[in-house]
Amino acid sequence: MKRIFFKARVLVFACTWMLAIPSAQAQIDRVYDMKGDNISGAVIGRSKDGVKLDKAGVTKNFKAGEITKIMFEGDPPQLTKARGFALDGQYDQALQELKKLKVNNINRDIIKEEVAFYIALCKAELALSGQGKIDDAARGMIEFAGQNRDSWHFYEAGKLLGDLALASNKSDQALKYYRSLENAPAEATKIEARYLQGLVQLKMKQGAAAVADFDKILGLKPQTTHIVRLQTLSKAGKAVALALQGDGDQADELTNTLIAELNPEDVEIAARIYNARGASCESRDDIEGAIMAYLHTHLMFSVQPDAHAEALKRLVELWPRVGKPERAAQARQELQSRYPGF
Repeated sequence: MKRIFFKARVLVFACTWMLAIPSAQAQIDRVYDMKGDNISGAVIGRSKDGVKLDKAGVTKNFKAGEITKIMFEGDPPQLTKARGFALDGQYDQALQELKKLKVNNINRDIIKEEVAFYIALCKAELALSGQGKIDDAARGMIEFAGQNRDSWHFYEAGKLLGDLALASNKSDQALKYYRSLENAPAEATKIEARYLQGLVQLKMKQGAAAVADFDKILGLKPQTTHIVRLQTLSKAGKAVALALQGDGDQADELTNTLIAELNPEDVEIAARIYNARGASCESRDDIEGAIMAYLHTHLMFSVQPDAHAEALKRLVELWPRVGKPERAAQARQELQSRYPGF
């Protein structure tokens, strides 16, 4: 009898002790970083600068800008699917999954925050590709950022707001958002902020200022694949800036080198390189060469919305110069139908 009573007391004590453990320690969240690694534990803190993960009593810090995704314990299956779709660029499918969610049934605020971010992200990306109103998408992203200032997605939201502003020809606003990224904790985000500001300078036809921004990136030691990629994009941007300044020969030399090293599977880089080739040809009054370069973007890399829209815009201007106004009309029609806010 005493033995049974003792065992009962031990069981009660054990159950009481387990219930006393903070729920965060019982959670199994998983953080995936840009290096391809992932670590499980409990997310015990977050801010716009990143998240804190408790793993067996040891706190690990992850910077915003170095995180690919976080899988939270309690994620609804629709969110898991939507997150995967969004990271693969399938924003329409992601949004369809998110619409199935009943947010009131989610019991963790950080998961509700994830849902809100991915809804805003999908709407922003769809608007940038011509499948939605840019102003509506911008309002949605501003609402997310305003209500979730401690989200580790905060700087991602700022970048998307810059993209939306640039797409709607609000260059000053785009600069403001892109400059805010320089406050991000991750060095890669700071570097990207400089590149994005260079793109705005191109939009404003400020060739010298754009060259200065791109040269700062090209002067860095390439320590990661991300920096190498930004340097390639910066070379393409610099070629356009040189063309704006009338230095078509140097721009042509730079784009020839880029095309020789081109990886056609990286659509963004490929589209920007061929647009840079078009700009360099225009600066040398090689209209047929420019048309061929912009056609390359139009026919091969149209999934990169901003570069595709720019290529169509240039084709509208250039086709009449070689006696083909009907081709210009076709390009204008596609530009207006696919990118009504461009």
